[in-house]
Amino acid sequence: MRFLLGLSRRIDAADAMLGRALGWLILVAVVVSSVNAVVRYAFNASSNAWLETQWYLFGAVFLLGAGYTLLQNEHIKIDIVNARLPKRARDWIELIGHLFFLAPFCLVLIYGGTSFFWQSFVSKEYSSSAGGLILWPAKLLVPLGFAILLVQAMSEIIKRIAIMRGAIEEPHAQGGGHGIIE
Repeated sequence: MRFLLGLSRRIDAADAMLGRALGWLILVAVVVSSVNAVVRYAFNASSNAWLETQWYLFGAVFLLGAGYTLLQNEHIKIDIVNARLPKRARDWIELIGHLFFLAPFCLVLIYGGTSFFWQSFVSKEYSSSAGGLILWPAKLLVPLGFAILLVQAMSEIIKRIAIMRGAIEEPHAQGGGHGIIE
């Protein structure tokens, strides 16, 4: 269990670092959007490439940040129901949900997203908009984002099993981390 918890810590640290870095992409998207709006209205000129760049940046933050959102326990849950359940039931729901729903869903989207990306990459697909960008980088975000989410789900599964076995305390009750009980 120590090895798995160590692995989980490394996954969490990498995902936290990625999540913080992705926050800067939001700033970049705002700057691109602002410059595009100023150029469009002040000079009556614009480019679809700027608009598509905004979409790419938003897609990157959304897809690549899903694992970080899971790490922070910020995915949408039905808390009004969840809060009424005993801790043991909530632990089992988390474990079963990650193992039998989230992980298979990620695997399906990694598989489908990889062929989606690969077809675009091989065909050198471009946006149909005038002045649009190549599409494969945006399509690569789908399998990559779900791979990151799957790896974080594995970390959450490790932690949930450790919590259920009494090896660590609930990270979100402490505000994060792995409170290993010796």
